[in-house]
Amino acid sequence: MPKKKESTEAAIQPEINIGLVGHVDHGKTTLTEKLTAKWTDTHSEELKRGITIRLGYADSSIRKCKKCKTFSTIAKCPKCDGETELLRKISIVDAPGHESLMATMLSGSAVMDAALLLVAANEECPQPQTREHLVALEIAGIKKIIIVQNKIDLVTKEGALKNYQQIKDFVKGSIAEDAPIIPIAARFNLNIDVLIGKIEEVFTTPKRDDKIEPLMFVARSFDINKPGSKPDVLVGGVLGGALTQGKLKKGDLIEIRPGRKIEKEGKVTYKSILTKIFDLRTGGVSVDEVVAGGSIGVMTKLDPAIVKSDRLVGSVVGHEGKLPPIWQRLSLEVHLLERVVGTKNDQIVEPIKLKEPLMLNVNSAATVGVVTELGKASFECVLKLPICAELGSRVTISRRIGTRFRLIGYGIIKE
Repeated sequence: MPKKKESTEAAIQPEINIGLVGHVDHGKTTLTEKLTAKWTDTHSEELKRGITIRLGYADSSIRKCKKCKTFSTIAKCPKCDGETELLRKISIVDAPGHESLMATMLSGSAVMDAALLLVAANEECPQPQTREHLVALEIAGIKKIIIVQNKIDLVTKEGALKNYQQIKDFVKGSIAEDAPIIPIAARFNLNIDVLIGKIEEVFTTPKRDDKIEPLMFVARSFDINKPGSKPDVLVGGVLGGALTQGKLKKGDLIEIRPGRKIEKEGKVTYKSILTKIFDLRTGGVSVDEVVAGGSIGVMTKLDPAIVKSDRLVGSVVGHEGKLPPIWQRLSLEVHLLERVVGTKNDQIVEPIKLKEPLMLNVNSAATVGVVTELGKASFECVLKLPICAELGSRVTISRRIGTRFRLIGYGIIKE
């Protein structure tokens, strides 16, 4: 943990990133608001359409009442009004559930240590994206899962029990087979204390090594300057995401890959961006250093135009010369699923075809790869947008079926 500033709890960095995933309109953003007191749909289109489009981040404090032992996220116990003690801080990553936004969810899974899989009790389980999200969690290697059965206020006792059995049948044989199922009604705060207690029990903080080289996956990038700000008060671009290993400090010189696109004599290359960290943010406050754990904000000296509107999403940040290679072509060892995930109809996954465009997700990056060569259990492709990733990294593969890209398997980057 970074040094705690006793003057404010907000300066304590979250220890774990918890993804909130599931089918569209099952209540993910409402639950995030109940857990964190923050509404993560802040983008104008999100407010207009009532769905999450980009990854939403919000921090929360897990607290326990000293008197009645009730779990909550606030200083005063909601049951007995007694004092609560802080156990730890967590970060909630609210991922979109809409089928057209699966690339964002797949990218977001790279920064998750654990996941809450939300299922609405008033709809049959599984819905297409419920199935797709569970497979994505499995491919990403996220084994700590709690299933949240939301909207139990909208069904009868018999309906809730029927839905519960559907959930059990759905997860049988998967990584979530033994995951606890917590029934809640998020909009009425019903059973939220039980859910918080289960999060504290099941989602233990992963062991971190802050002595190794830092590696940060960028999930958001933006300009925080207000329109019309005078030049002397402008601040540099901000990178948001999660540090997966190591430590970053104020004043560090950092490298951002893949970086800027450079076209010269008909050839396209990418050059890393170098900048300095002038501030670090966690929980909305400034800290001197951050370690792997919850979501962070890195304030840079970069021209805001470079980072605005999520232009650097998918980038990797670390110390100069210590980052993984940049790939403009990939050779992948392929592992295809038996059936397409996310469609209502049961479709068998057909072999990958030459010249086929595939959506690829690795770390927090999403790109399209056009297949140029086929092997027995592998293929090579040219990328529309380059990625920065370690040799051996896992890449999710989605194919265009109808009007959407659907998850069909994963690949391993090889030489």
